[in-house]
Amino acid sequence: MSEVLLKAERRETGKKAAKAVRNKGLINGVYYSSGSAAIPISVLPLAMRPIVYTSDAKIVRLMLDDTAYDCVLKAITFDPVTDKIVHFDLFGVDANALIEVEVPVILHGLAVGVREGGILEHTTHKIRVSCLPKDLPAHIEVDVTNLTIAHSIHISDVSIPNVTLLGKGDIVIATIVPPRVDESAAAGTEAPALVGQKGKKPA
Repeated sequence: MSEVLLKAERRETGKKAAKAVRNKGLINGVYYSSGSAAIPISVLPLAMRPIVYTSDAKIVRLMLDDTAYDCVLKAITFDPVTDKIVHFDLFGVDANALIEVEVPVILHGLAVGVREGGILEHTTHKIRVSCLPKDLPAHIEVDVTNLTIAHSIHISDVSIPNVTLLGKGDIVIATIVPPRVDESAAAGTEAPALVGQKGKKPA
């Protein structure tokens, strides 16, 4: 399990309060927890970077009022113009309850098919999993070393202890496609017509 610390402060609710938070250069968020009221919070933009801009799935350790809450990032909104984070939602997790999280897929190894001239295509970059928080993998590693041309690795081919992969088993994670043939180059290899060859006169 990979964990990241996030320090936050409580904030007021309402559009005016949210705007006041943005004017201070902070980001609005909400912490949700089963059986408890939602808590509006605000954080520094810098604090969100290791949570959002990462290649790993992580449990967020939210520090609020000197109390720690384990949670996961459930939703995030970006400004369509500046691409800055404008809002996010966190959801509290129970150490003894299953959670569902999207986990990044990382390929490793030099595939046999690539050595033979094929092209490796990575088609599934995240897989949704179900597990206890302590068993959450930072990422899913898939070894493509033995992958040959015209063959694929599917979700059903991957197994992780104490983790259930929720995607359909026939979904392709990676495949090796044959090398592309340059049609113009292939056409140039055809035998040239003989210049000046005389044909038979028509009868």
